[in-house]
Amino acid sequence: MDTQKQAAADLFARIRNHRLSATFALLAVLSFGILAGSIFTRTVSGKEQVDSSDARPLNIPKPLDLSTAFSKIAKDVGPAVVNINTVSIPKQSANRRSGRRGQVIPFGGNQGNGGDQGDQGNMQDWLNRFFGGQGGDDGEDQGNGGVREALGSGFIVDSRGYIITNNHVVDKADKIYVKLSTDPDNDGEDGRPAHVIGVDAETDIAVIKIDAPQPLPTVKLGNSDGAQVGDWVLAIGSPFGLSKTVSAGIVSAKDRSIDDPGMNSAPSQFQRFIQTDAAINPGNSGGPLVDMAGEVIGMNTAIYTQSAGSEGVGFAMPSNTIASVYNMLISPEHKVTRGSIGISFQPSMPSAVSREYGFASGGVLVSTVTPDGPAAKGGVKPGDVIVAIDGKPIKDGDELVANISTRRVGSTVQLGILRNSSKENLTVGIADRAKLFADVGNNNDNNATPAEADAGESKLGIKVEPVTSQLASKLGIQGGVQITSLRPGSFADDIRLEKGCVIVEINKKPVADEAAYRAIVNGLKSGQDVAFKVRLQGPNTPAGDSYFGGTLP
Repeated sequence: MDTQKQAAADLFARIRNHRLSATFALLAVLSFGILAGSIFTRTVSGKEQVDSSDARPLNIPKPLDLSTAFSKIAKDVGPAVVNINTVSIPKQSANRRSGRRGQVIPFGGNQGNGGDQGDQGNMQDWLNRFFGGQGGDDGEDQGNGGVREALGSGFIVDSRGYIITNNHVVDKADKIYVKLSTDPDNDGEDGRPAHVIGVDAETDIAVIKIDAPQPLPTVKLGNSDGAQVGDWVLAIGSPFGLSKTVSAGIVSAKDRSIDDPGMNSAPSQFQRFIQTDAAINPGNSGGPLVDMAGEVIGMNTAIYTQSAGSEGVGFAMPSNTIASVYNMLISPEHKVTRGSIGISFQPSMPSAVSREYGFASGGVLVSTVTPDGPAAKGGVKPGDVIVAIDGKPIKDGDELVANISTRRVGSTVQLGILRNSSKENLTVGIADRAKLFADVGNNNDNNATPAEADAGESKLGIKVEPVTSQLASKLGIQGGVQITSLRPGSFADDIRLEKGCVIVEINKKPVADEAAYRAIVNGLKSGQDVAFKVRLQGPNTPAGDSYFGGTLP
């Protein structure tokens, strides 16, 4: 037994000694491998290991002529596009503009043909709001006591140094500098001094001039009437101060007006834009919009944005408007003269009103006639519908304004009108719009006393009360009823009647008092067109009559 135990112990000892020997042998081999590898890598590089004799060198190919239309236009037009730098010196706080701005005028009144010129400050606020402000603010003195600088663009139209840009680029600037495309881009150099030849706030067009010892490159002005929706266009300018920038897009709409209910001022009726999706940003303002013939068909003026950056909707003033305004601004008077016959109207008319008053196929319903103005002297009366000018039918108020405003002051025009469903022709003179009108405003009358519910509450959704003699005198009416409450979602609410407005006619029937109002409303039937002639109240509401209407449910 002892012999067996001893044999087992000797076997275990031999195995243990063998494992230790094997372990030491393995460690020795690994150590040798690591040492040899270190020595080898010190003397050998990757270049020596890889043979690249069969690699071929890269060659830069010759430029390819791909679509050269855009680049050719940019080269041809670019030299005539300029960068405009303006400097405004802060004024004393007593001279600063008030932060309160005008309100949107939703109807004809001061916007319609014969409406007043409007407050030019409000117009610039409107443009700056849409364009995000030149230089990153809205044009107000920031109160930091420093000089305010702003950037914009423009284009040369006369080799002697005449440049077209936006009025809001140079508005209220104390110093104006222009950099040509060939001038150095050094930040320390302001550019060439420029001075204003004339401005037109209604179209936001300005003409400035720089000295030109040598003839300057010019753009070629095109006919904007020929531009079609879908045409390719290029916008050239200095967005964010980055000069010589070109962006491409298409004409996405024409004859576009910009109306934003959130705005605090009203756009001009003379601003009808070419809409484009070419990228336009702050600093592009005043630069050209160019068609594929290399001709300028518009001037980049505004963007519709909530972030002060391009969102795919830009607006350019058409070249035909630019040419007309430019020619007047370079005249000895350096001002724009527009014709007027002395009326106002409601630009947007409900179809129910046009059907009821007999001009569903086209025409303009006159809201007010300026006393002693050409229309009044020619026999035009409120409630008349102008359907033709010199025998040619007119579609709407925009067409009327476009026709009359371009006519020579002192000339005459033949108006075809509808009055009580009868056609008449009247001869009316053309007057200077700027001299013909003054601001007209109506204030709320707070002295009215409540009356009991009227007969139209169930059908129309409104309650009314008789107008006071004081309010009737203020509004220049003989009678009527004033809306005292309006039910949300009702017929009256749907056609946008408002609390406080005075109803003077329903379906051409006079509303002399509350009894007449109830008698008319009681006779209204479901499915019938109902047209209201009303007088609005409140600051910046249009003078004269406004019209609302719809089909009674």
